[in-house]
Amino acid sequence: MAAVLAAIPAMAAAAELIVSPVGPALQEVVAQAAPGDVLTLEPGEYAGPITIDKPLVLAGKPGATVIGNGKGSVVTIASPGVTVRGLSVTGSGRDLTLRDSGIYAAKEATGAIIEDNTVTDNMFGIYLYGAVDSIARNNRVVGLKSGRMSQAGSGVTIWNAPGAKVIGNDIRFGRDGIATTASKNNVFSGNRFSDLRFAIHYMYTNDSEISDNVSTGNSVGYAIMFSNRLKITGNISDGDRDHGLLINSANGSDIHGNVVIGRMQPVDRWLSAGQQTGEHGVPASDGTDAAVVGDQRLGPEKCVFLYNANRNRFMDNSFENCAIGIHFTAGSEGNRMSGNAFINNRNQVKYVGTRYLDWSDEGRGNYWSDNPAFDLDGDGIADNPYRPNDLIDQVLWTSPQAKILMSSPAVQVIRWAQAQFPALLPGGVVDNHPLMAPIAPKKAFQ
Repeated sequence: MAAVLAAIPAMAAAAELIVSPVGPALQEVVAQAAPGDVLTLEPGEYAGPITIDKPLVLAGKPGATVIGNGKGSVVTIASPGVTVRGLSVTGSGRDLTLRDSGIYAAKEATGAIIEDNTVTDNMFGIYLYGAVDSIARNNRVVGLKSGRMSQAGSGVTIWNAPGAKVIGNDIRFGRDGIATTASKNNVFSGNRFSDLRFAIHYMYTNDSEISDNVSTGNSVGYAIMFSNRLKITGNISDGDRDHGLLINSANGSDIHGNVVIGRMQPVDRWLSAGQQTGEHGVPASDGTDAAVVGDQRLGPEKCVFLYNANRNRFMDNSFENCAIGIHFTAGSEGNRMSGNAFINNRNQVKYVGTRYLDWSDEGRGNYWSDNPAFDLDGDGIADNPYRPNDLIDQVLWTSPQAKILMSSPAVQVIRWAQAQFPALLPGGVVDNHPLMAPIAPKKAFQ
Protein backbone atom coordinates (compact mmCIF):
# COMPACT_ATOMS: atom_id res chain seq x y z
CA MET A 1 0.00 0.00 0.00
CA ALA A 2 2.87 2.39 0.81
CA ALA A 3 4.33 1.74 -2.64
CA VAL A 4 1.01 2.57 -4.30
CA LEU A 5 0.61 5.81 -2.32
CA ALA A 6 4.17 6.85 -3.14
CA ALA A 7 3.38 6.42 -6.83
CA ILE A 8 0.30 8.68 -6.83
CA PRO A 9 2.10 11.94 -7.77
CA ALA A 10 3.75 10.26 -10.75
CA MET A 11 0.41 8.83 -11.88
CA ALA A 12 -1.02 12.29 -12.30
CA ALA A 13 0.76 12.51 -15.64
CA ALA A 14 -0.19 8.98 -16.71
CA ALA A 15 -0.93 8.50 -20.39
CA GLU A 16 -2.26 5.89 -22.80
CA LEU A 17 0.47 4.66 -25.12
CA ILE A 18 -0.24 2.67 -28.28
CA VAL A 19 2.40 -0.02 -28.77
CA SER A 20 3.23 -1.56 -32.16
CA PRO A 21 4.88 -4.96 -32.69
CA VAL A 22 7.36 -3.34 -35.11
CA GLY A 23 8.57 -0.78 -32.57
CA PRO A 24 10.93 -1.13 -29.60
CA ALA A 25 10.92 -4.39 -27.64
CA LEU A 26 8.00 -4.71 -25.25
CA GLN A 27 10.26 -4.93 -22.20
CA GLU A 28 11.88 -1.65 -23.25
CA VAL A 29 8.46 0.00 -23.59
CA VAL A 30 7.49 -1.19 -20.10
CA ALA A 31 10.76 0.08 -18.66
CA GLN A 32 10.23 3.56 -20.15
CA ALA A 33 6.57 3.85 -19.14
CA ALA A 34 5.56 6.01 -16.19
CA PRO A 35 3.62 4.57 -13.24
CA GLY A 36 -0.08 4.57 -14.08
CA ASP A 37 0.39 4.50 -17.86
CA VAL A 38 -1.90 2.37 -20.01
CA LEU A 39 0.03 0.41 -22.64
CA THR A 40 -2.29 -0.78 -25.41
CA LEU A 41 -0.79 -3.41 -27.71
CA GLU A 42 -1.79 -3.46 -31.36
CA PRO A 43 -2.45 -6.89 -32.92
CA GLY A 44 0.75 -8.85 -33.55
CA GLU A 45 3.47 -10.80 -31.79
CA TYR A 46 5.61 -9.40 -28.97
CA ALA A 47 8.72 -11.07 -27.60
CA GLY A 48 8.75 -12.15 -23.98
CA PRO A 49 9.63 -12.64 -21.27
CA ILE A 50 8.72 -9.31 -19.70
CA THR A 51 8.61 -8.05 -16.11
CA ILE A 52 6.22 -5.31 -14.96
CA ASP A 53 7.78 -3.59 -11.92
CA LYS A 54 5.57 -0.50 -11.64
CA PRO A 55 1.79 0.16 -11.45
CA LEU A 56 0.42 0.23 -15.00
CA VAL A 57 -2.10 -1.38 -17.33
CA LEU A 58 -0.90 -3.71 -20.08
CA ALA A 59 -3.83 -4.27 -22.42
CA GLY A 60 -4.05 -6.00 -25.75
CA LYS A 61 -6.29 -5.51 -28.73
CA PRO A 62 -7.59 -8.78 -30.27
CA GLY A 63 -4.63 -10.62 -31.77
CA ALA A 64 -1.97 -9.14 -29.48
CA THR A 65 0.24 -12.06 -28.40
CA VAL A 66 3.18 -12.17 -26.00
CA ILE A 67 5.41 -15.16 -26.79
CA GLY A 68 8.03 -16.41 -24.35
CA ASN A 69 11.37 -17.94 -25.25
CA GLY A 70 10.73 -21.25 -23.50
CA LYS A 71 12.52 -20.17 -20.32
CA GLY A 72 10.91 -18.92 -17.12
CA SER A 73 7.58 -17.09 -17.04
CA VAL A 74 6.30 -15.09 -19.99
CA VAL A 75 4.75 -12.15 -18.07
CA THR A 76 5.89 -11.48 -14.50
CA ILE A 77 4.05 -8.95 -12.32
CA ALA A 78 6.34 -7.58 -9.60
CA SER A 79 4.53 -4.44 -8.43
CA PRO A 80 1.26 -3.50 -6.74
CA GLY A 81 -1.53 -2.05 -8.86
CA VAL A 82 -0.87 -3.85 -12.16
CA THR A 83 -3.54 -4.92 -14.65
CA VAL A 84 -2.87 -7.40 -17.49
CA ARG A 85 -5.85 -7.57 -19.83
CA GLY A 86 -6.83 -8.92 -23.23
CA LEU A 87 -3.55 -10.64 -24.19
CA SER A 88 -2.70 -14.01 -25.64
CA VAL A 89 0.23 -15.44 -23.66
CA THR A 90 2.23 -18.54 -24.56
CA GLY A 91 5.73 -20.03 -24.49
CA SER A 92 6.76 -20.40 -20.85
CA GLY A 93 9.52 -22.67 -19.65
CA ARG A 94 8.85 -26.23 -18.52
CA ASP A 95 10.28 -26.23 -14.98
CA LEU A 96 7.75 -27.06 -12.26
CA THR A 97 10.16 -26.21 -9.45
CA LEU A 98 10.73 -22.69 -10.83
CA ARG A 99 6.97 -22.13 -11.27
CA ASP A 100 7.30 -21.27 -14.96
CA SER A 101 3.99 -19.65 -15.92
CA GLY A 102 2.18 -17.79 -18.62
CA ILE A 103 1.36 -14.95 -16.18
CA TYR A 104 3.14 -14.94 -12.82
CA ALA A 105 2.08 -12.58 -10.03
CA ALA A 106 4.85 -12.38 -7.41
CA LYS A 107 4.52 -11.47 -3.73
CA GLU A 108 4.85 -7.79 -4.60
CA ALA A 109 1.82 -7.93 -6.93
CA THR A 110 -0.78 -6.84 -4.36
CA GLY A 111 -4.12 -6.18 -6.01
CA ALA A 112 -3.06 -7.48 -9.43
CA ILE A 113 -5.88 -7.83 -11.99
CA ILE A 114 -5.44 -10.53 -14.64
CA GLU A 115 -8.50 -10.61 -16.86
CA ASP A 116 -9.80 -11.51 -20.32
CA ASN A 117 -6.54 -13.19 -21.38
CA THR A 118 -5.99 -16.37 -23.40
CA VAL A 119 -3.16 -18.31 -21.75
CA THR A 120 -2.11 -21.43 -23.65
CA ASP A 121 0.64 -24.05 -23.69
CA ASN A 122 2.47 -22.96 -20.55
CA MET A 123 3.71 -25.06 -17.62
CA PHE A 124 1.43 -23.14 -15.24
CA GLY A 125 -1.25 -20.91 -16.69
CA ILE A 126 -1.65 -18.16 -14.06
CA TYR A 127 0.30 -18.28 -10.79
CA LEU A 128 -0.66 -16.06 -7.83
CA TYR A 129 2.39 -16.49 -5.58
CA GLY A 130 1.62 -14.54 -2.44
CA ALA A 131 -0.18 -11.85 -4.45
CA VAL A 132 -2.64 -10.61 -1.81
CA ASP A 133 -6.10 -9.49 -3.04
CA SER A 134 -5.27 -10.35 -6.66
CA ILE A 135 -7.94 -11.31 -9.21
CA ALA A 136 -7.85 -13.78 -12.10
CA ARG A 137 -11.08 -13.14 -13.99
CA ASN A 138 -12.65 -14.26 -17.27
CA ASN A 139 -9.47 -15.83 -18.63
CA ARG A 140 -9.27 -18.80 -20.98
CA VAL A 141 -6.52 -21.15 -19.86
CA VAL A 142 -5.44 -24.20 -21.86
CA GLY A 143 -2.59 -26.16 -20.28
CA LEU A 144 -0.23 -28.78 -21.61
CA LYS A 145 -1.99 -31.48 -23.61
CA SER A 146 0.96 -33.85 -24.02
CA GLY A 147 3.00 -35.76 -21.45
CA ARG A 148 1.95 -36.99 -18.03
CA MET A 149 -0.82 -35.01 -16.38
CA SER A 150 0.98 -35.19 -13.02
CA GLN A 151 4.05 -33.50 -14.53
CA ALA A 152 2.11 -30.50 -15.82
CA GLY A 153 1.24 -27.36 -13.90
CA SER A 154 -2.27 -26.21 -13.02
CA GLY A 155 -4.48 -23.69 -14.79
CA VAL A 156 -4.56 -21.21 -11.90
CA THR A 157 -2.34 -21.78 -8.86
CA ILE A 158 -2.59 -19.89 -5.57
CA TRP A 159 0.04 -20.01 -2.84
CA ASN A 160 -0.45 -17.96 0.32
CA ALA A 161 -2.45 -15.24 -1.42
CA PRO A 162 -5.15 -14.16 1.07
CA GLY A 163 -8.10 -12.43 -0.54
CA ALA A 164 -7.29 -13.69 -4.04
CA LYS A 165 -10.28 -14.35 -6.31
CA VAL A 166 -10.55 -16.65 -9.33
CA ILE A 167 -13.80 -15.87 -11.14
CA GLY A 168 -15.40 -16.80 -14.46
CA ASN A 169 -12.44 -18.58 -16.03
CA ASP A 170 -12.55 -21.43 -18.55
CA ILE A 171 -9.76 -23.92 -17.78
CA ARG A 172 -8.78 -27.06 -19.72
CA PHE A 173 -5.87 -29.50 -19.72
CA GLY A 174 -2.85 -29.52 -17.44
CA ARG A 175 -2.97 -30.99 -13.95
CA ASP A 176 -5.62 -29.21 -11.84
CA GLY A 177 -7.95 -26.40 -12.80
CA ILE A 178 -7.41 -24.35 -9.65
CA ALA A 179 -4.88 -25.52 -7.07
CA THR A 180 -4.53 -23.65 -3.79
CA THR A 181 -2.13 -24.21 -0.88
CA ALA A 182 -1.65 -22.42 2.44
CA SER A 183 -4.05 -19.55 1.76
CA LYS A 184 -7.24 -18.06 3.20
CA ASN A 185 -10.20 -15.82 2.42
CA ASN A 186 -10.26 -16.81 -1.25
CA VAL A 187 -13.20 -16.95 -3.66
CA PHE A 188 -13.36 -19.39 -6.59
CA SER A 189 -16.63 -18.79 -8.38
CA GLY A 190 -18.26 -19.29 -11.78
CA ASN A 191 -15.39 -21.22 -13.36
CA ARG A 192 -15.65 -24.10 -15.85
CA PHE A 193 -13.27 -27.06 -15.94
CA SER A 194 -12.66 -30.04 -18.23
CA ASP A 195 -9.91 -32.53 -19.21
CA LEU A 196 -8.12 -32.23 -15.86
CA ARG A 197 -7.15 -34.34 -12.86
CA PHE A 198 -9.00 -32.23 -10.24
CA ALA A 199 -11.21 -29.31 -11.20
CA ILE A 200 -10.47 -27.61 -7.86
CA HIS A 201 -7.79 -28.85 -5.46
CA TYR A 202 -7.76 -27.39 -1.94
CA MET A 203 -4.85 -27.90 0.47
CA TYR A 204 -4.56 -26.03 3.78
CA THR A 205 -6.81 -23.18 2.64
CA ASN A 206 -9.34 -21.91 5.17
CA ASP A 207 -12.31 -19.54 5.42
CA SER A 208 -12.91 -19.51 1.67
CA GLU A 209 -15.69 -19.91 -0.91
CA ILE A 210 -16.17 -22.36 -3.81
CA SER A 211 -19.39 -21.47 -5.61
CA ASP A 212 -21.22 -21.98 -8.90
CA ASN A 213 -18.39 -23.81 -10.68
CA VAL A 214 -18.92 -26.51 -13.32
CA SER A 215 -16.67 -29.57 -13.64
CA THR A 216 -17.16 -31.94 -16.59
CA GLY A 217 -15.13 -34.98 -17.59
CA ASN A 218 -12.35 -34.66 -15.01
CA SER A 219 -10.93 -37.40 -12.78
CA VAL A 220 -12.29 -35.66 -9.67
CA GLY A 221 -14.54 -32.64 -9.48
CA TYR A 222 -13.76 -30.93 -6.16
CA ALA A 223 -10.92 -32.31 -4.00
CA ILE A 224 -11.08 -30.54 -0.62
CA MET A 225 -8.24 -31.55 1.72
CA PHE A 226 -7.01 -30.32 5.10
CA SER A 227 -9.06 -27.14 4.93
CA ASN A 228 -11.60 -25.68 7.34
CA ARG A 229 -14.63 -23.40 7.43
CA LEU A 230 -15.37 -23.42 3.72
CA LYS A 231 -18.53 -22.43 1.89
CA ILE A 232 -19.06 -24.93 -0.95
CA THR A 233 -22.29 -24.03 -2.73
CA GLY A 234 -24.00 -24.35 -6.09
CA ASN A 235 -21.28 -26.35 -7.83
CA ILE A 236 -21.86 -28.99 -10.51
CA SER A 237 -19.89 -32.17 -11.20
CA ASP A 238 -21.13 -33.80 -14.40
CA GLY A 239 -19.57 -37.05 -15.58
CA ASP A 240 -16.36 -36.82 -13.59
CA ARG A 241 -14.56 -40.13 -13.29
CA ASP A 242 -13.76 -41.05 -9.68
CA HIS A 243 -15.44 -38.60 -7.29
CA GLY A 244 -17.71 -35.61 -7.62
CA LEU A 245 -16.80 -34.31 -4.14
CA LEU A 246 -13.76 -35.62 -2.28
CA ILE A 247 -13.80 -34.29 1.29
CA ASN A 248 -10.63 -35.36 3.14
CA SER A 249 -9.87 -33.93 6.58
CA ALA A 250 -12.00 -30.87 5.89
CA ASN A 251 -13.97 -29.60 8.86
CA GLY A 252 -16.64 -27.12 9.85
CA SER A 253 -17.76 -26.39 6.29
CA ASP A 254 -21.12 -25.56 4.73
CA ILE A 255 -21.76 -27.81 1.70
CA HIS A 256 -25.11 -27.08 0.13
CA GLY A 257 -26.88 -26.81 -3.21
CA ASN A 258 -24.29 -28.84 -5.12
CA VAL A 259 -25.13 -31.35 -7.87
CA VAL A 260 -23.18 -34.49 -8.80
CA ILE A 261 -24.37 -36.40 -11.87
CA GLY A 262 -22.95 -39.75 -12.95
CA ARG A 263 -22.92 -41.03 -16.53
CA MET A 264 -21.89 -44.13 -18.44
CA GLN A 265 -18.39 -43.47 -19.77
CA PRO A 266 -15.85 -45.40 -21.85
CA VAL A 267 -14.01 -47.94 -19.70
CA ASP A 268 -10.69 -46.79 -21.18
CA ARG A 269 -10.98 -43.65 -19.00
CA TRP A 270 -9.92 -45.95 -16.13
CA LEU A 271 -7.12 -47.65 -18.07
CA SER A 272 -3.40 -47.00 -18.25
CA ALA A 273 -1.48 -49.09 -20.79
CA GLY A 274 -4.50 -51.37 -20.99
CA GLN A 275 -4.72 -51.99 -17.23
CA GLN A 276 -7.01 -50.64 -14.53
CA THR A 277 -5.15 -47.85 -12.76
CA GLY A 278 -6.85 -48.25 -9.38
CA GLU A 279 -6.35 -44.51 -8.85
CA HIS A 280 -8.37 -43.02 -5.98
CA GLY A 281 -9.60 -46.46 -4.96
CA VAL A 282 -11.44 -47.37 -8.18
CA PRO A 283 -11.50 -51.19 -8.16
CA ALA A 284 -10.79 -53.41 -11.11
CA SER A 285 -13.84 -55.15 -12.54
CA ASP A 286 -14.09 -58.90 -12.98
CA GLY A 287 -16.99 -58.58 -15.39
CA THR A 288 -19.73 -58.95 -12.77
CA ASP A 289 -19.73 -55.32 -11.67
CA ALA A 290 -23.20 -53.89 -12.23
CA ALA A 291 -21.64 -50.51 -12.91
CA VAL A 292 -19.91 -51.87 -16.04
CA VAL A 293 -21.95 -52.51 -19.19
CA GLY A 294 -20.00 -53.63 -22.24
CA ASP A 295 -17.27 -51.05 -22.85
CA GLN A 296 -19.02 -48.46 -20.65
CA ARG A 297 -18.58 -47.86 -16.94
CA LEU A 298 -20.63 -45.72 -14.58
CA GLY A 299 -18.77 -42.71 -13.25
CA PRO A 300 -18.18 -41.15 -10.84
CA GLU A 301 -17.41 -44.20 -8.77
CA LYS A 302 -18.54 -42.11 -5.79
CA CYS A 303 -20.66 -38.99 -5.87
CA VAL A 304 -19.12 -38.07 -2.51
CA PHE A 305 -16.16 -39.57 -0.65
CA LEU A 306 -16.05 -38.38 2.94
CA TYR A 307 -12.83 -39.27 4.78
CA ASN A 308 -12.00 -38.08 8.29
CA ALA A 309 -14.17 -35.00 7.79
CA ASN A 310 -15.98 -33.62 10.81
CA ARG A 311 -18.71 -31.14 11.77
CA ASN A 312 -19.74 -30.28 8.22
CA ARG A 313 -23.27 -29.39 7.07
CA PHE A 314 -24.48 -31.24 3.96
CA MET A 315 -27.74 -29.58 3.00
CA ASP A 316 -29.91 -29.69 -0.15
CA ASN A 317 -27.37 -31.35 -2.43
CA SER A 318 -28.27 -33.76 -5.24
CA PHE A 319 -26.24 -36.95 -5.80
CA GLU A 320 -27.44 -38.87 -8.84
CA ASN A 321 -26.54 -41.95 -10.86
CA CYS A 322 -23.17 -42.81 -9.30
CA ALA A 323 -21.91 -46.27 -8.43
CA ILE A 324 -21.97 -45.12 -4.77
CA GLY A 325 -23.91 -42.09 -3.63
CA ILE A 326 -21.74 -41.31 -0.61
CA HIS A 327 -18.87 -43.29 0.93
CA PHE A 328 -18.59 -42.34 4.57
CA THR A 329 -15.48 -43.54 6.43
CA ALA A 330 -12.48 -43.00 8.72
CA GLY A 331 -14.26 -41.76 11.79
CA SER A 332 -16.02 -38.75 10.29
CA GLU A 333 -18.16 -37.35 13.09
CA GLY A 334 -20.61 -34.58 13.82
CA ASN A 335 -21.72 -34.08 10.22
CA ARG A 336 -25.30 -32.88 9.67
CA MET A 337 -27.18 -34.35 6.69
CA SER A 338 -30.53 -32.91 5.62
CA GLY A 339 -32.45 -32.18 2.43
CA ASN A 340 -30.07 -34.10 0.18
CA ALA A 341 -31.39 -36.16 -2.72
CA PHE A 342 -29.88 -39.59 -3.39
CA ILE A 343 -31.20 -40.59 -6.80
CA ASN A 344 -30.59 -43.83 -8.71
CA ASN A 345 -27.19 -44.60 -7.26
CA ARG A 346 -26.22 -48.29 -7.43
CA ASN A 347 -25.44 -48.09 -3.70
CA GLN A 348 -26.91 -45.04 -2.01
CA VAL A 349 -24.56 -45.15 0.98
CA LYS A 350 -21.43 -47.10 1.86
CA TYR A 351 -20.69 -46.99 5.57
CA VAL A 352 -18.79 -49.80 7.26
CA GLY A 353 -19.22 -49.35 11.00
CA THR A 354 -21.29 -50.35 14.00
CA ARG A 355 -22.20 -46.86 15.23
CA TYR A 356 -25.72 -45.59 14.54
CA LEU A 357 -25.77 -42.36 12.51
CA ASP A 358 -28.99 -40.38 12.19
CA TRP A 359 -29.02 -38.57 8.85
CA SER A 360 -31.80 -36.12 9.59
CA ASP A 361 -31.68 -32.69 11.17
CA GLU A 362 -34.44 -30.99 13.14
CA GLY A 363 -37.07 -33.39 11.81
CA ARG A 364 -35.99 -33.12 8.16
CA GLY A 365 -34.19 -35.98 6.47
CA ASN A 366 -33.16 -36.73 2.90
CA TYR A 367 -34.79 -38.06 -0.24
CA TRP A 368 -33.98 -41.64 -1.30
CA SER A 369 -35.16 -42.75 -4.73
CA ASP A 370 -35.29 -46.43 -3.68
CA ASN A 371 -37.39 -45.85 -0.55
CA PRO A 372 -40.88 -47.37 -1.09
CA ALA A 373 -42.40 -45.11 1.53
CA PHE A 374 -45.87 -43.92 2.51
CA ASP A 375 -46.91 -40.51 3.81
CA LEU A 376 -50.35 -40.99 5.29
CA ASP A 377 -50.47 -37.62 7.07
CA GLY A 378 -49.29 -35.71 3.97
CA ASP A 379 -46.54 -33.75 5.69
CA GLY A 380 -43.89 -34.61 3.09
CA ILE A 381 -42.04 -36.90 5.55
CA ALA A 382 -42.20 -40.67 5.15
CA ASP A 383 -44.00 -42.55 7.89
CA ASN A 384 -41.10 -44.92 8.60
CA PRO A 385 -37.33 -44.50 8.92
CA TYR A 386 -35.12 -45.49 6.00
CA ARG A 387 -31.94 -47.56 6.14
CA PRO A 388 -29.80 -47.55 3.00
CA ASN A 389 -27.74 -50.60 4.05
CA ASP A 390 -28.17 -53.93 5.76
CA LEU A 391 -25.95 -56.71 7.11
CA ILE A 392 -25.43 -58.24 3.66
CA ASP A 393 -24.06 -54.95 2.34
CA GLN A 394 -21.44 -54.90 5.08
CA VAL A 395 -20.48 -58.50 4.34
CA LEU A 396 -20.01 -57.65 0.65
CA TRP A 397 -17.86 -54.59 1.43
CA THR A 398 -15.54 -56.52 3.72
CA SER A 399 -15.53 -59.72 1.59
CA PRO A 400 -16.34 -58.83 -2.05
CA GLN A 401 -16.02 -62.47 -3.13
CA ALA A 402 -19.25 -63.16 -1.24
CA LYS A 403 -21.26 -61.56 -4.04
CA ILE A 404 -21.48 -64.96 -5.76
CA LEU A 405 -23.96 -65.84 -2.97
CA MET A 406 -26.26 -62.89 -3.61
CA SER A 407 -28.97 -64.98 -5.27
CA SER A 408 -28.81 -67.79 -2.73
CA PRO A 409 -31.84 -68.61 -0.53
CA ALA A 410 -29.76 -68.01 2.61
CA VAL A 411 -29.12 -64.39 1.69
CA GLN A 412 -32.78 -63.83 0.87
CA VAL A 413 -33.80 -65.31 4.24
CA ILE A 414 -31.37 -63.01 6.10
CA ARG A 415 -32.70 -59.93 4.33
CA TRP A 416 -36.30 -60.98 4.98
CA ALA A 417 -35.54 -61.53 8.67
CA GLN A 418 -33.95 -58.10 8.97
CA ALA A 419 -36.99 -56.48 7.40
CA GLN A 420 -39.30 -58.26 9.85
CA PHE A 421 -37.14 -57.83 12.95
CA PRO A 422 -35.31 -54.46 12.91
CA ALA A 423 -33.33 -55.46 16.00
CA LEU A 424 -31.27 -57.71 13.72
CA LEU A 425 -30.03 -54.72 11.74
CA PRO A 426 -26.43 -53.68 12.45
CA GLY A 427 -25.36 -50.17 13.33
CA GLY A 428 -25.06 -47.75 10.46
CA VAL A 429 -26.85 -44.91 8.72
CA VAL A 430 -30.54 -44.40 9.42
CA ASP A 431 -32.73 -41.55 8.20
CA ASN A 432 -35.51 -41.13 10.75
CA HIS A 433 -37.38 -38.50 8.72
CA PRO A 434 -36.88 -39.34 5.01
CA LEU A 435 -38.38 -36.94 2.48
CA MET A 436 -41.04 -38.01 0.03
CA ALA A 437 -39.77 -35.79 -2.81
CA PRO A 438 -36.35 -34.45 -3.79
CA ILE A 439 -35.33 -30.83 -3.57
CA ALA A 440 -35.87 -28.72 -6.67
CA PRO A 441 -32.92 -29.52 -8.96
CA LYS A 442 -30.38 -26.85 -9.84
CA LYS A 443 -30.82 -25.51 -13.37
CA ALA A 444 -28.69 -27.60 -15.71
CA PHE A 445 -25.68 -25.79 -17.12
CA GLN A 446 -25.61 -24.94 -20.79
